[in-house]
Amino acid sequence: MSGGGSGSRSTAAWARWATRLLAALGSVLAAEAQLTGVLDDCLCDIESIDDFNTFKIFPKIQKLQERDYFRYYKVNLKRPCPFWADDGHCSIKDCHVEPCPESKIPVGIKAGSSNKYSKAANNSKELEDCEQANKLGAVNSTLSNQSKEAFIDWARYDDSQDHFCELDDERSPDAQYVDLLLNPERYTGYKGPSAWRVWNSIYEENCFKPRSVYRPLNPLAPSRGESFYTWLEGLCLEKRVFYKLISGLHASINLHLCANYLLEETWGKPRWGPNVKEFTRRFDPIETKGEGPRRLKNLYFLYLIELRALSKVAPYFERSVVDLYTGNGHEDAESKALLLEIFRDTKSFHMHFDEKSMFAGDKKGAKSLKEEFRLHFKNISRIMDCVGCDKCRLWGKLQTQGLGTALKILFSEKEIQNLPENSPSKGFQLTRQEIVALVNAFGRLSTSIKELQNFKVLLQQTR
Repeated sequence: MSGGGSGSRSTAAWARWATRLLAALGSVLAAEAQLTGVLDDCLCDIESIDDFNTFKIFPKIQKLQERDYFRYYKVNLKRPCPFWADDGHCSIKDCHVEPCPESKIPVGIKAGSSNKYSKAANNSKELEDCEQANKLGAVNSTLSNQSKEAFIDWARYDDSQDHFCELDDERSPDAQYVDLLLNPERYTGYKGPSAWRVWNSIYEENCFKPRSVYRPLNPLAPSRGESFYTWLEGLCLEKRVFYKLISGLHASINLHLCANYLLEETWGKPRWGPNVKEFTRRFDPIETKGEGPRRLKNLYFLYLIELRALSKVAPYFERSVVDLYTGNGHEDAESKALLLEIFRDTKSFHMHFDEKSMFAGDKKGAKSLKEEFRLHFKNISRIMDCVGCDKCRLWGKLQTQGLGTALKILFSEKEIQNLPENSPSKGFQLTRQEIVALVNAFGRLSTSIKELQNFKVLLQQTR
């Protein structure tokens, strides 16, 4: 009798364990099942992106981000929030950003990131001339004097109509260089009403959404009324794309926080790493009622948009006149060679998003819609100055500016095609700030997709 009872109990325990295991596996499989196949609004599948990113892009973009030209980013973290009174800056130590001492900045970047110049250019007069001569940070001194004079005029050219972002004034005394490698994006503990207000303002006021339509998982949503996704599918392609870009950016940032989480701190030594529980809370299909996989699909969509922009801007950098100048000739040449190699890889991808499908209606309506699209995104870039955590603000501004630069590229195809080979162009130009943001923002997306693969493995190991 006792033996039989023990056997029954062990059988029942095994059955409960098996049930939990199957449920856990079902959750993993459900997540994976919803993250496969072709993405909406384009003809690309997730599996192709995973393979392309893992084997072609990720190793090279990581290496490029470590180069001096791309690791130092000038940013103003003291700009006041233009929309509401500041909540005050986060006092959590991990929110702090350590600016880079002047002595650490490569001389070519510090001098305005402009023309190649001799050691004599270190004197203040020549440095001043250097800074005035070039806002781009990419022009070689082989230009003729006439070209240099023309370039100075073009540098004054107000191209604000092309900008999708509110750019920081790099001449402001509050603008400082930050070493991105020493200030990595990770979970800082910044959350609550301040963080919620930033994202709520982005979604509610800048994504073309009427107030009568509630976002998914909103506890205030009525039981009846138009569903969010019914409304979204009824929008024109351009406004759907806009929402997906913002949702994808949000998902990417959340993935970084989950993957670089403060797991413990012993004797003042923090240990950072992936937090599966946090990832599950934010993205599990069951816990998020199916919303998590949708957000992750938008991450892939955003990756495609920025990948397309890199393939389109290649001719700008392929010109001999463009030089990623830091003052170290050998490293500068290697950096440009690696960047061009990445561009060749982006061109080899065979399922690019077709941006020509956007703003393709009648000219007047398309122009009006494009301007509305641009102004909404520019507004979002201004909201980043309302983020209370300096480290979150730094990476929010950089990734928003990177996406804004990608959009600027996609809608400047004719100007890029008509670039002169040996002189700057008035029709299309990129500042060093935009170049650094573009590469690092895409590097963050590449990292997100790699981290997502890692979380899939961890979920299978822990369940």
